[in-house]
Amino acid sequence: MVISKNNFYISPEEYLEGERVSPIKHEYRRGHVYAMTNLIRLLGNHLLNTPCLVLTSDVKVRLEEANCYYYPDVAVTCDERDTSSTEDSILYPSLIIEVLSPSTASFDRGDKFADYQTTSSLQEYVLITQSEIQVECFRLNGEGNWVSQIYRQGDELELTSINFRCPIAQIYQKVPGII
Repeated sequence: MVISKNNFYISPEEYLEGERVSPIKHEYRRGHVYAMTNLIRLLGNHLLNTPCLVLTSDVKVRLEEANCYYYPDVAVTCDERDTSSTEDSILYPSLIIEVLSPSTASFDRGDKFADYQTTSSLQEYVLITQSEIQVECFRLNGEGNWVSQIYRQGDELELTSINFRCPIAQIYQKVPGII
């Protein structure tokens, strides 16, 4: 999810050794480790007593019409066809969240978003910026159009697809250099 950067270099071997025993997932890029933050926990707690599932990047989203499989950073599905399935992918996400990086931002905003739009279950597509407090939410409106809303410092993030609200600062909590 949103990531925080350690300021010291570690080798790939040290990273892999630590990852085997770590209770949280980390990403590794050129000697720096990035820790996933608490958005998944916030969403999971919010949806605890609902039929919805909050899924991490370990689960694929199958987009049949686009003939694609993607591993979004976070996906939420409330569809019984997904929640009762034993498959290793879901077909009916209502919410997809991607964390932008310089190397993926263009693809996430363009072709990937276009592919995600081929599934009729998707109601919101959220892009989280790593380098500053900014979350962009694309929301499907009543006319079938995708409308963008940008949240910044001091705003309250709203995800209407799952009736979720929280101060944007909670998403970036414990990210050094951001808050």
